[in-house]
Amino acid sequence: MHKLKFAAVVLCAAVAVTPSFAMDLSLDTAVDMILAESQDMKKADANLKKAQASLDAVNANRWFKIDGNVTYMNLIDVANPTKSYSVDIPPELGGLLAQYLGQNIPLPDKLNIPDSMFMAGVSITQPIYTFGKIGNAVKSVKAAIKIADASREMTQREVRYSATDLYWTAKMTDEIVDISRADLNAARDARKSLTSAGRANRSNLVKIESDIAAKEINLSNAEFNRDTAHRMLKILAGIDVNEPLNLTDEFPKNFPDLAAGELKSTPQWDILNEQIQMYERNAKSKRAGALPTLAATASYNYIAMGDNIPNVFDGFENQSAYWGLALQVPIFSGGANMANATIEAMNAEAARQDLDKSKKLVTEEYTRAIDQYNHLRGNLKTLENARDLAAKAYEFSSGRFAAGQTSAVELAEVSAGLYQLDMALLNAKYNILMSAESVKKLGE
Repeated sequence: MHKLKFAAVVLCAAVAVTPSFAMDLSLDTAVDMILAESQDMKKADANLKKAQASLDAVNANRWFKIDGNVTYMNLIDVANPTKSYSVDIPPELGGLLAQYLGQNIPLPDKLNIPDSMFMAGVSITQPIYTFGKIGNAVKSVKAAIKIADASREMTQREVRYSATDLYWTAKMTDEIVDISRADLNAARDARKSLTSAGRANRSNLVKIESDIAAKEINLSNAEFNRDTAHRMLKILAGIDVNEPLNLTDEFPKNFPDLAAGELKSTPQWDILNEQIQMYERNAKSKRAGALPTLAATASYNYIAMGDNIPNVFDGFENQSAYWGLALQVPIFSGGANMANATIEAMNAEAARQDLDKSKKLVTEEYTRAIDQYNHLRGNLKTLENARDLAAKAYEFSSGRFAAGQTSAVELAEVSAGLYQLDMALLNAKYNILMSAESVKKLGE
C-alpha cells in the first residue's frame, strides 16, 4: 500500500514538472508567417490592385460611350400660372399680314402653346484618333503598374530581411542564455571546489561570490532579452505570445562562398526607371491636350408636347436622328496643357537624378555587404581557434584554482576572456548571416 502511494506521488510530481511541448519554428516557416502577417505586404498588394484598376479606367476611354437623357418641362404663364401657357396676339398683326399677303386672315385673340413637353434622347461617341492623349495615358498607367509591382518586390525583400534578422536575433538570445548559464555554472563549480577543500581563503571566496552575483544578473538579463525577442517574433508571425518556441535552425559552422555577381538591377532602380517613363508619358499626354480629337458620333431624340400632363403624348411628336464625325478642337486653355506637361517633365528629371544617386549608393552598399561577408568569414576560423584556446586556458586555470595554486582574480580574468570570445564568435556568425541576407536583398 505504501509502495502504491509512493508511486502515485512520484507520478504526480513527474506530470507537474513535465514542460508543455514548445512549437518548433524554422527560419523558412517564420519568414513565410511574417510575410503573411505583414501590413506592409498587404498595403503593397492593395497598391498593385489599385494600379491595375487604374489601367481599366484609362482603357475605358478607348471605347464608345453611350449617354442618355430624359427631360420633362412645364411652361408657366407668369400672369396666369394655373392656365396653359399662351401668347396675346395684338390686333395690329392682322393688318400687317393683310398688307403683306393681300388678304385678310382672321387671327384669334390668344395663341395657346402646349405647356407640357417630354424629351428623351441617346447619343453614342466613339473616339477614333486622339493624337496621343489616350495612348500616352495608357502607357503611363502601365508604367505605374510596373512601379507598384517593383515596389511590392522591394517591400517583400525588406520584410524577408527583417524577418530573418528577427529570427537570428532571437536565436542569438537563446545562445546567449546558454553561454551565460554555462558561465554561471562554472563559477558555482569553482565555489564548490573552493569550499570542499576545507577552510576557504576569504579573499577568494568573496571574489567568487561577487562573480556569481554578477553572472546571475547577466543570466537574468539574457533571459529577459530572449523573452523579449521571442515575443516580438511571435507577434509579427501571428503566434500566440504565450506559446513557447523552439527555434530549430542553428547557426552554421561553415559558410560557403557567395554567388554574387555584378549588381545590374534592383527593385528600387526598376521603380525609378518606370517613374521616368511614367512622367514622360504623362508629359506627352498633357501636351496632346492642346490637339484635336476625332470621334464618330450618333444621336437619336424624341420630343412630345401637349397642353397638359395627361395629354403630353397625344399632341405634337417629333423624332430626329443623325450620325457623323466630330472634330473637337481646343482653342484656348490659358497655357494649362503646356504648364502641366512641364511639371511632368521636371518630375521625370528629378526621378532621373534619384536613379543616378541610388545606383551609386546601392552599389556601394552591395559591395560593402559582400566585402563584410568575406572579411568576417575569413576571420571566423581564427576566432574559433582563439575561443578554443580560451576554453583550454579556463580549464587549466580552474584546475589550478581547485588545487589552490591560483587566485580567484586570475580565474575570473580567464573566465571573462572565454565569455567575451563566446560572445564575439556568436556575434560574428550573426553578422555573416545578415551580410549574406543584405546581398540577397539588394542583388537577387
